Amino acid sequence: MGDAGDLLGDGVLHLVELTPAEQRGADRGTDGDQREERDEADEGDGGGQPGPVDAVERLVRTPGVRPHQPGHERADKGQFLQPVHERRVPADRKTSASGTTKAIKNAVWGDTVTTMSADTTLDTDDAAALDTAALDTALVDDDVDPFVSLTGWGRTAPTTALLVRPRSYEEAVAAVRATGSRGSIARGLGRAHGDAARNAGGAILDTIALDRIHAIDADTGVVVCGAGVSLHRLVEVLLPLGWFVPVMPGTRYVTVGGAIAADIHGMNHPGAGSFARHVLSVELLTADGEVRTVPRGTPLFDATTGGLGLTGVILSATVRLHRVATSLMSVDTERARDLDDLLARLATSRPRHRYAVARIDLLARGAALGRAVLVRGEHAPLDALPARARRRPLTLRPLPFRPGDLTAAPALVPPGLLVPPGLLGRTAAGLVNALGYRAAPPRRTGELRRLAAFFHPLDRVPHRNRIYGRDGFVRYQFVIGHGQEEALRRIVERMARRGCPSFLAELRRFGEPDPGWLSFPMAGWALALDLPAGLTGLGPFLDELDQDVAAAGGRVCLAKDARLRPDVLAAMYPRLDEFRALRAELDPRAVFTSDLSRRLSL
Repeated sequence: MGDAGDLLGDGVLHLVELTPAEQRGADRGTDGDQREERDEADEGDGGGQPGPVDAVERLVRTPGVRPHQPGHERADKGQFLQPVHERRVPADRKTSASGTTKAIKNAVWGDTVTTMSADTTLDTDDAAALDTAALDTALVDDDVDPFVSLTGWGRTAPTTALLVRPRSYEEAVAAVRATGSRGSIARGLGRAHGDAARNAGGAILDTIALDRIHAIDADTGVVVCGAGVSLHRLVEVLLPLGWFVPVMPGTRYVTVGGAIAADIHGMNHPGAGSFARHVLSVELLTADGEVRTVPRGTPLFDATTGGLGLTGVILSATVRLHRVATSLMSVDTERARDLDDLLARLATSRPRHRYAVARIDLLARGAALGRAVLVRGEHAPLDALPARARRRPLTLRPLPFRPGDLTAAPALVPPGLLVPPGLLGRTAAGLVNALGYRAAPPRRTGELRRLAAFFHPLDRVPHRNRIYGRDGFVRYQFVIGHGQEEALRRIVERMARRGCPSFLAELRRFGEPDPGWLSFPMAGWALALDLPAGLTGLGPFLDELDQDVAAAGGRVCLAKDARLRPDVLAAMYPRLDEFRALRAELDPRAVFTSDLSRRLSL
């Protein structure tokens, strides 16, 4: 990648010193669960103080300031503050790529694991025999067993793989060049619901240590950051500068690399599109061990955005941002009495509503079929804030915490860990959905709400992916096009008759699709719901829904899938053959492989 000035324009770059609060956030190399717990603890701080951010290099474009020169970093911060185009491993962490490759290939990814099927886990004796040699390499965490049992966010069908956490480009290259026949796949914070970031008997490349923000152009709103940076951390750094991520999903605990690989969408899809629309380029580690800068508008870019990590490991990205004036949302809430009323309201959203989502009651029947609570919002302008909040409009906590923030969406929030798993059935779900609908105001406008309360109300529910008990849950999400409203109605009616015990179901409108070959969004209506994985007859029921969706010209979201049959995939994704052909040319040995790619023959 080129010099920061070449990349970001003609402005002058200078280094922004880290504040003490930021320096306290310099703990690196934590796993996803630890990072989430730390972030949630940070939110409890009061007083409107900025939360801790990573010990990162913050290069802000500012006219008239002397440019930062490589090599001028303070010695005590040298391991973090390196110029954008230079990412070298500190001397005490350097390893020989060739030596590491040989050690890993012989000790870990050899014939011992090559015969395993997708649903096979490592034998205990095999793991013990390989463990010592693996721990001798710099790519495996010395403090944990490198062989881990992993699930998706839905906590279903665990498989065992070798966990490798590269801390630099060099270490990532060494790991990829060492890959054996079971392959490897990149993984971020583990929010993919299904098996897209699992690889039974192979390797998982954990990218969360690639978590540095390399450069920010504060004038034009462009950030260059590592693939392991979470959207939560990105917002912490960018918001004080007046910028926000262009697309925000339902959880902030998603890495930038994961956002691109899944081409995530948010409540603002009709106007903003999916995440890839705002990505200018990525640095991609491909199967031959080379790092390539991949600009938008190229076939490799279109295969990578939404490609679920199967074209390579995303190491960093250049992303265009969205300008905001405050850290609060101006929110309108209203009730829709049935599905027809809901679709009409979503279709006529006012231009000022950048974001819109409906929490739909899938257990309501008859005249109330498809009733929902519709929430629409926009980033609040400065003049909408109370006087005390205008003094610091871009802090993450400009208003005191209120207990109502947890449910202010008003989301049909699951009862969490208080309900025993055996009681999470139709009766409990019906009660929660009915109470959520009746508790919502018939109409309320202009409510000021914090970012977390608007975008991520469920992020404050501890271990929320455990509420469905030991069996876990399945996230089923599909989209069908405009003009297929009757097909959508038939699907909602089928779910209501089946009595699907979903505590969380959301309907949103999608705009025009982006060019990603396996990207999920298309113009139309998208419905997502959570269901207990242990529900009797769930598999055949969802198979029937797949057929209905495909017949209506729609598709199922692969990033959240764990059970789709390969025979319906081609009907849902018309560019599937192009994706397979590019993979065969770029990665003939299938270096990048996941449980999902084996299941669907991608």
